[in-house]
Amino acid sequence: MKKIKLLISAMAFLAPIAAFSQSSVTLYGVVDNGFIWENGGARGAVTRLGSGDYWANRFGVKGGEDLGGGLSAIFNLESGFDLNNGQTAQSNSLFGRTSYVGLKGDFGTIVAGRFFTPYFVMLFTIADPFSTGLAGNAGNLMATSGFRMNNSVKYTTPTIRGFSGEAAYSFGGVAGDFTASRAIGAKLTYSNGPLNVGIAYHDRNNNSATAQGQADARNTLFAANYDFGLVRPFLAYGIDKGPNSSTLATPNPYNSAVAPVASTNSTSLLVGLSIPIGQSWILASYIHKDDKTSHNQDADQWAIGYTYLLSKRTQLYTSYAYIKNRNGAAYTVGNSSSAGSGDQAFNLGLVVKF
Repeated sequence: MKKIKLLISAMAFLAPIAAFSQSSVTLYGVVDNGFIWENGGARGAVTRLGSGDYWANRFGVKGGEDLGGGLSAIFNLESGFDLNNGQTAQSNSLFGRTSYVGLKGDFGTIVAGRFFTPYFVMLFTIADPFSTGLAGNAGNLMATSGFRMNNSVKYTTPTIRGFSGEAAYSFGGVAGDFTASRAIGAKLTYSNGPLNVGIAYHDRNNNSATAQGQADARNTLFAANYDFGLVRPFLAYGIDKGPNSSTLATPNPYNSAVAPVASTNSTSLLVGLSIPIGQSWILASYIHKDDKTSHNQDADQWAIGYTYLLSKRTQLYTSYAYIKNRNGAAYTVGNSSSAGSGDQAFNLGLVVKF
């Protein structure tokens, strides 16, 4: 209740500012709910409603003020929530999805706060035909670099002849050690007509106030897609090295006698496509996870999906995916908001954006 009152107070505070300084303030959001069937895990067959299967549920306010000379002040506050119980998401944080303030001009954009890593942005926008949602979520097998960065600053270049880039730095905040728990991320993309291609990198220092001497977690991603009109193929290749470079969504979902071990040296290959048919799309992908450690816990995921636009803002969706785990691997079929409980899952739902 206190968080709701705080949000209402913040929105009430923003309104007169917008009117006085001629700022632009936009309220937006996503409401997504659907049916989920999961199987193959220790819990057996599971049926439930899934909040945010395709697009994670959220509401937010964003805006800016024209400061003159091509310079603008900008901000974004975005909160995630569970539609089925009304609770906030992202560890019960009020603005756990995004919270930043910054400046935008001819030089590009610089912001400070909490936001997606450049690596995850490229996985979401270029690499995955499922846009890291539904049962086909590439994040079921591919590294996501932790999704978001806290205590961070980020610079985004202007687009120059199709090229654009991002660089971000997260302060670790460990007393007496500037590098402990810090993270660095960057990406470079090229978009020109039907072609989108890019490379992204993320490096997180695993040292903390209580643990020292650990190697960094390093993730590299190459991705591309090309719109031929009748079909858009996707190709992505990830390289993950170091502790926590490819974490398991659930520690031991299959109750294996020998607990699975998260890989510290692996690669991932994704091949996918999307086929537009009027107001609908057919989505499909195959992902191979190659664990290069002595555990050799490889995995493969096959996924297919279908979406249909009822309007510009309302969309129906369905998807099915299956993971073949090898040598005790423990990957699960999740979606945009849930890690999943087994090696297969089916989604059917509706999303409305505003």
